[in-house]
Order: sequence, then structure tokens, then C-alpha cells
Amino acid sequence: MWKLDTYFEGLYKIMQTEQDTDHSQRNHRKYLSSMLRQALGDFPEKSPEYKIDILESEDNPDYIRERICFQTAEGLAVPIYVLTPKVGSLESFPAVLALHGHGYGSREIVGLLPDGSEDNGEPGSHQHFALQLVKKGMKVFAPEVLGFGDRMLKHDQEHNKPCSCYTMATHLLLYGKTLAGIRVFEAIRTIDILNLFDDVDNDSIGIMGFSGGGLIAAYASSLDERIKATVLSGFANTFKGSILSNEHCIDNYLPGILQYAELPELIGLIAPRKLFVESGTKDTVFPVEHAKKAIAALEKTYVQFQANGQFFYDIFEGKHEISGRRSYDWLRAALKS
Repeated sequence: MWKLDTYFEGLYKIMQTEQDTDHSQRNHRKYLSSMLRQALGDFPEKSPEYKIDILESEDNPDYIRERICFQTAEGLAVPIYVLTPKVGSLESFPAVLALHGHGYGSREIVGLLPDGSEDNGEPGSHQHFALQLVKKGMKVFAPEVLGFGDRMLKHDQEHNKPCSCYTMATHLLLYGKTLAGIRVFEAIRTIDILNLFDDVDNDSIGIMGFSGGGLIAAYASSLDERIKATVLSGFANTFKGSILSNEHCIDNYLPGILQYAELPELIGLIAPRKLFVESGTKDTVFPVEHAKKAIAALEKTYVQFQANGQFFYDIFEGKHEISGRRSYDWLRAALKS
């Protein structure tokens, strides 16, 4: 009777027709990059110096696991698991920033349980993917994403909430910031500290993110060209087919972004650098039919850049989870080429 669905569907159509594409390719991408940064909100001032503290260290048969901490901004510090391969006498390794999605935090991707003990059971949707990457010979940096694990608000921890996304995101909106924006900012700041590690090849930096971590990886890679190769797992899609069609965490919503682009065009800012997308056939969070639409759009973007050999994808039999059956080896090869 009140036609509310029609109204909201109409808003999407209006945004699609008003998206500004009347630019040369170079100018349009520069414009779109600035609009993405604007939608993410003001980034905090970065820390004037990077001082790394080592919190713990564990020697494993195939790799060394350390947990470090550094300050990204005043009052904002991030703990990071650093996994270093034990392979031969390599002087430097390709480095990968590994970003977890919703769950219990960075421990989930480095093979640990929430209490920090070893997880010897069957891995969940994250598939301990940081471990898989270090076993491929890459040095892996796995930060605790803001709002999860040890980086939840005290109130949410005391009330056993799974994360602090809602509280953080709503409060940040009042300050003209977004939770996605601060997470992207911290990912970029983490890239900054890689040159402090003598065994990191700073010309071979990659990023891999799953679900909400895929969002961070996509936007960080779009804005930071130091990232040479990107893997997006369980994220590449369309706003229309995912964020606007299902209930998602509030951290996915960027104010006004649909005035400028749909999600595939934002991800396309990564081109012509290397990009790999994987999506499960039974993913109900980022449905595969819309992932295929995003893939088709990205293929066109890479053809426009005459870089179609830099874009790969894998549609696998599975749900909202990491596969890795092709992406792990692809990332290793992409960073070593």
C-alpha cells in the first residue's frame, strides 16, 4: 500500500543514473579514488613514529610465530601476529597482510583458539589461512582488526558480545568517520612498518582478506599502490546483490558511496595490479550469482587496461568460507614473479 520497497528500489536506480562517468579514464579513477576516501571518512593522524613491541614468540617446526604491537594513532594500538617461514637461507620474503573477517579475531587465522592455545581441530570458515600462506614461503602479518578479539570495547567484552562493530561504527559516524575507514587506515599503516623488517621484500607486498577482511583488503589495495597482489575471498560482489539485499554488519555501509560507483568499480581501482577473487557457490552472505556479475565487470576493467592476464578468479563448491585451492599458490607466484 505504501510502496516503501518501490521507493528504496527507486533510490538505487537514481544513484545508478547519476554516477559520474563523464571523465577520461585516468581522471575518473582519480576522482573515484578521492570519493572512496571521502566516504571512508577522515583518517586519524598517524603516529609520529613506529615503535614495535614484541609481546610473545613461539618457535614452531615450519615457522616462527611472534605477536607484536605498534601504535597506529594517538590512543590506537594494534597487535599483530607475525609468521616467518623457516625455509633455507632466504634473505627476504614476500610479505602478506592477512585480514580476518567476523569471528574471534586474528587467532582464528593463525591456528589458535580464543584463549591462545593451539587449535588442533577442524578449521572453520577462515581455514587458518595465515598458516597456509606462511607454509607457502611468505612472511605473514595478521593484525587484530578493530572491533574483534582483544580489540573489543570493554562493555561488549563483559556482555559476551561477538564484536564491537555496531557500537564503534555508530559512534564513529557522529565524528565524521567510519569503522571501515579506520580499519583501512590501520591496514595502510601496517604496510608502513614492513620496511622495519630486514627480511621483508618491500617490492613484493600482498594482501588477502576474507569477508569483512576482504572489504578492508579491497579498499586498502585500491588506495595504496604499494600492494602488488590482492586476494579477495568471500567479498567481491555488488552492493545491490549483497549489502542491499541481506542484513549485513554496519561496517559495510559507506555514506553516499553509491552516488559514485557500484562495488565492482571500486574494486576495479586495483587494476592493473594483480587481483584474485574467490567465491563459494553456496555463499549466502555474498551470493555467487552477484559475485559472477562483479567478476564480469572486473574482467572488462582489466581488458581496458590491457592487463587481463593480471586478473584471476575461482568459483568453488562451498559456502561463505575461504577455499585457497588456487588462491594461495597464485598469491605466492604473483609476489615472486
